[in-house]
Amino acid sequence: MSNLDKLKDDYENIEIPEELDRVVRASIHEAKMKRKKKWPVFRNSLIGVAAAAVLFVGGINVSPAFAKSMADVPVLGSIVEVFTVQQFTIDEGTYQADVSTPIITGLEDDELQAALNEKYAKENKELFEQFEKEIAELKEDGGGHLGVDAGYEVLTDNDRILSIMRYQVNTVGSSSTTMRYDTIDKVDNVLITLPSLFKDDSYIEAINAYIAEEMERQMATDEMISYFTDNEYGEGFTTIKPDQNFYITDDQKLVISFDKYEVAPGYMGVVTFEIPTSVVKDLLVSDVYIR
Repeated sequence: MSNLDKLKDDYENIEIPEELDRVVRASIHEAKMKRKKKWPVFRNSLIGVAAAAVLFVGGINVSPAFAKSMADVPVLGSIVEVFTVQQFTIDEGTYQADVSTPIITGLEDDELQAALNEKYAKENKELFEQFEKEIAELKEDGGGHLGVDAGYEVLTDNDRILSIMRYQVNTVGSSSTTMRYDTIDKVDNVLITLPSLFKDDSYIEAINAYIAEEMERQMATDEMISYFTDNEYGEGFTTIKPDQNFYITDDQKLVISFDKYEVAPGYMGVVTFEIPTSVVKDLLVSDVYIR
């Protein structure tokens, strides 16, 4: 049996530690009890979360060290933690994979927590299955090179804000890198979106103007820096998306993120811009998150 076949077999025959099973089932039970009392704020966006959480229980692989650490985490504890709940690695010469999946524990809103954890597990399950499919196709065509590296990093974790970045690097000849972010208000149990920070969509124009000016400033001061501001490398930066990737720093600054190749040549990698609060201060709903 090849390493890839063994990895697939391990994935499909995962055993769930008793401690984790207890934690997730308690979370689901608590969420159901809350729904009997009132409709949750996130009802429309989280329909089916309880069922998804059950799938999550059956779709993760927990190391002994993690299982031991989970035994010490209170089911309804107030401390929010992020762990690596699942990791796949493969090394078959020209086929390389390293995929790590996070799990959040300790959020008071069990439905929000279950939805996020199910999303993370689903993303990496689909990534692994796609990787397996592409390897099979390459082998049929005589072989090739294929790699994927996916994981996460906790960017901010303070009394109120938890910002988690998930990255995915795909390698086929050259590499591409994509980022996804979740920023959570741990006090009010809210998944923060970029539009929710502002009174209206005027933030788009304000941020666009700052980023365009900052691109020009950086290129003027460092010849090694290049952005798509004209047609030399691409169409040129024009605007952020309303739901552009972002996160909030520990000192409550807004950071806008662009994937590799999105606004700059590949050698620039993932590009981020910290937006001075003075640029958006008058457009914010409040200063709870951004100051």
